[in-house]
Amino acid sequence: MHVTLYRKYRPKDFEEIAGEQEIVQTLKNSLKSNRLAHAYLFTGPRGVGKTSIARLMAKGVNCLTNGVTDTPCNICENCKEISAGNFLDLIEIDAASNRGIDEIRQLKEKINYSPTKGRKKVYIIDEVHMLTKEAFNALLKTLEEPPEHVLFILATTEPDKILPTIISRCQRYDFKSVNYRDMREKLMYIIDNEGYKIDEPSLVAIYEASGGSMRDSISILERLMINTENKDIVIEKTEDVLGITPIKIIDQFIEIIEKKNQSEGVELLEEIWKNSIDIEIFFKDLAKRAKDRIVKIDLKTEIGLEIIDTVYDILSKFRYEEDKRLVGYVILNRLTEKVEKEVIVEKIIERVQNPQETLEIETSIDYSESENISKISYEEVKKSWNTIIEEAKKVKMTFGAFLIKAYFKDFSNNTLVIGFANDQSFAKNMMETEPYRTLFLETVRKVLKSKIMIKYELQEVNKSKDRVEGEDFSKKIIDFFGGEII
Repeated sequence: MHVTLYRKYRPKDFEEIAGEQEIVQTLKNSLKSNRLAHAYLFTGPRGVGKTSIARLMAKGVNCLTNGVTDTPCNICENCKEISAGNFLDLIEIDAASNRGIDEIRQLKEKINYSPTKGRKKVYIIDEVHMLTKEAFNALLKTLEEPPEHVLFILATTEPDKILPTIISRCQRYDFKSVNYRDMREKLMYIIDNEGYKIDEPSLVAIYEASGGSMRDSISILERLMINTENKDIVIEKTEDVLGITPIKIIDQFIEIIEKKNQSEGVELLEEIWKNSIDIEIFFKDLAKRAKDRIVKIDLKTEIGLEIIDTVYDILSKFRYEEDKRLVGYVILNRLTEKVEKEVIVEKIIERVQNPQETLEIETSIDYSESENISKISYEEVKKSWNTIIEEAKKVKMTFGAFLIKAYFKDFSNNTLVIGFANDQSFAKNMMETEPYRTLFLETVRKVLKSKIMIKYELQEVNKSKDRVEGEDFSKKIIDFFGGEII
């Protein structure tokens, strides 16, 4: 019968544990000196060795050849049965499916019975945070003063959900994600034993996909082995099997960002979409690649950090948008904007030095008819609203997207008040930032031929006024970009 790799290569002694050297050494010292606690709490991410070390502890206290030891023999009857998972005095409880008070009461009834074959009964309670509050309370007294022949090992990925009274009765060890060096060493051991070859980029990809989980990395490796015919695992096959965006495409996108070439960026995004690459995953891979290239000094730090910041900012703000291509366009636009940052900095310094001028931004518009400033009316501004939107779209394409749900709200005291629906806070915030704020103000003043001011407000739209009922936002976006629903 086929045995999965992570079970086949489960550590048989402490030396085979990947990472966690400090924890391993401390537990080995406890076994060597026979100074064991009555209860342990192992916390940390999934697949980093919590249960494997718990089983090694069971071997250490029940080895027939070496006694209580940090080097179990793995040849005696007890060691073999523990490795096979059928040792009578090793009781593993899944708290996710045995979380009630009745199960804990049954445990308490059986706990006083002496071990059948070993020196100690070892209870491993996995995902212990899943126990109910009543079950935790029933376990308290037993954990505090268990029989001499009992050893408790609790394991969890969510220690914050465990009662402090339980934690205080255990000796706690916090496990960390496995680092790349330790994971690579373990994977290479398995690869050599199985008669395969693998390139370094594939090992890096496995590590990234596993999230630092040793068990997950071995499972991913097994998938790659199954999909490899000639026993030679290369990055192209790894990217295909794992659904990872090819690095050459990511680097191509970074080059587009550096050149600030929006048309090439749109073409590449469409190509990515047609190749069924998940757009959201692509941009997360882009951020990771930017991080790696910053570390290698292969990408300017300011560009790399801008990519990472923009990707996670936009993905967070548009996490509920179903059409991720539109989100991709927003990220592309942000990263390829040709903004003269030095000019903006100079304007900020100038405004700080002249605070009396901060309420108005000077433009290059010629206001030869200064009397229009006082004569422009509410009705004139309202009638010009659609013209303002159209002119703004000519100045910058993204104004159409940001103002698609904006509406004329009021005009008084020489100030145009623009309203946004409650779900349009992102669009409002963008309109208030540079360079959008300055460019739109200049456009409005040009259309109205008046030096008015602008104020943005966030509130519900009055559906009976200034808004067409049943108008679909997604349709507006698609029409704006000239796309179609596929």
